[in-house]
Amino acid sequence: MLHHLSFGVADIQRSAAFYDAVLGALGYVRVWEDLQPGDPDQAVGYGLPGGGDKFTIKLRARHARPPGAGFHLAFAAPSRQSVSQFHEAALEHGGLDNGTAGIRPHYGPTYFAAFVIDPDGHRIEAVCKSEG
Repeated sequence: MLHHLSFGVADIQRSAAFYDAVLGALGYVRVWEDLQPGDPDQAVGYGLPGGGDKFTIKLRARHARPPGAGFHLAFAAPSRQSVSQFHEAALEHGGLDNGTAGIRPHYGPTYFAAFVIDPDGHRIEAVCKSEG
């Protein structure tokens, strides 16, 4: 249903370093970037290697605001280990813990996820539903 999603961020370099780390743990990479110094529309797009962007961060300086309560974005993870690595990378790059990596039986018997808040206050998750 979704083609792509974008977050407005206050500091593009800080956010790019954060998302390089957390999305890299899940196998996603920068698929394009527009980081011209002084350009108010700087942005970085992420996706699978060789593919198009599915997630983008866009510089919005003073106007960056995360959505309110109830909104979060879940990224598909290839393994439970990558979910744990996502969580660790987030904490090492300025993110806040919002739920350590583990099984969430109330979502399903194999729902393994971790929840963090990015440096701009966006709530994000990594989830793997395969066993083991």
